[in-house]
Amino acid sequence: MRFNVSPKLANAGGDEDKRIAADALRAFADSGQAVFKFVAERESDLEEIQLHVDRFGLTPVYVMPEGTTPGTVIERARVLADPVIARGWSMTTRLHILLWKNERGR
Repeated sequence: MRFNVSPKLANAGGDEDKRIAADALRAFADSGQAVFKFVAERESDLEEIQLHVDRFGLTPVYVMPEGTTPGTVIERARVLADPVIARGWSMTTRLHILLWKNERGR
């Protein structure tokens, strides 16, 4: 069994105590059966991700560029790719946005 866990960063809005469930993150990290995916808008978001990685021992980490248009996803992926790789994390994309833009129900 594998769990895909996607904690929300400050860029998602809302209070941290509503976005970050500390006990759940620790439990998933301790299980060894989870991957952690964060949606990032800019390079500075990586610092916040690093804080959570260090605080909860999260691994492996995937970073997905935020965007609702193919151009935005690609632009942000280009900005994020090198710093993400330098941290030893993985990049993922929003394939559904690249293929179908922001069309609902696809």
